[in-house]
Amino acid sequence: MADVVGPVHTNGMGADAVPSPSLDQVREYIRASKAQNTLRGYQSDWRGFCQWCEAHGLCPLPALPETVAAFIAECASALKVGSIQRRLNAIAEAHKALGLESPTHSPIVTNTMKGIRRTKGAAPAQKAAALTDDIRAMVDVTDAGLIGLRDRALILVGFAGAFRRSELVGLSVEDCSFGNDGLTVTLRRSKTDQTGAGRKIGIPYGSNPETCPVRSLQAWMEQAGLTAGPMFRSISRHGQIRSGGLSGGDVARVVKKLALRAGLDPAKYAGHSLRAGHATSAAIAGASERSIMNQTGHRSVQMVRRYIRDGNLFRENSAGKLGL
Repeated sequence: MADVVGPVHTNGMGADAVPSPSLDQVREYIRASKAQNTLRGYQSDWRGFCQWCEAHGLCPLPALPETVAAFIAECASALKVGSIQRRLNAIAEAHKALGLESPTHSPIVTNTMKGIRRTKGAAPAQKAAALTDDIRAMVDVTDAGLIGLRDRALILVGFAGAFRRSELVGLSVEDCSFGNDGLTVTLRRSKTDQTGAGRKIGIPYGSNPETCPVRSLQAWMEQAGLTAGPMFRSISRHGQIRSGGLSGGDVARVVKKLALRAGLDPAKYAGHSLRAGHATSAAIAGASERSIMNQTGHRSVQMVRRYIRDGNLFRENSAGKLGL
């Protein structure tokens, strides 16, 4: 994506009145305004659009609305709705970066996108929520030794804390403190907290020592000898604990591995299953919207209500009153 800023107003002074270092700082702050993953995605999508335009002899910047509409129509044969929308976002950002009007707001583009949504369907494909019984089954089939200790702590803390994958692998020993009531985790940064304001999450002791997230984390830290640095780390086949932390993909692989052993379909489960499972299981148990949002950090009540609806599908189902 073009590495530029919009027009700089100089209050009547010449353009030379704005020192170059100041513009460099502006560019840095603009880049910092969005998450790195978002920027990488935009850059990749923008390159794809430019390559498509070059192959068709069209101009990508500024792009005509008809060009963008034709591009997303062709994308619809191979991409999901969410992926196409992300490409539109990248095109819009590239135009805004140059102070240009975005062609993505043109009726021909919005109507094409609306038709794609109606044709392909807009419901996102989501991984299954790992409910409490699923988590217990996964814990029962963990390995012996350090790998088992790490995996148990990983899924139990991830489930009880309703953590995103990025939050889970970003935890450090310094972020965790233990008290009489349980574990307090300080999230330094998350998807909805890019400014790094941070927030604290409490995880109480579990009633069953075998599935208690607090005791499981303590056991992992003690046996692994962790005093600082990443909380969840890779382990060599020789049992050597490495200094680097796990990746989001590693979390997904652990969840899939344990799901398979527990007799679940591993294709339906991934790292997000822990977070979704917390919200759904809490809703089934009658937890309030507010308490679920406090744990998950969701800002949108609509998202949490979707989990609550899933949790209440059979709890308050009128079909169960029909006497069949």
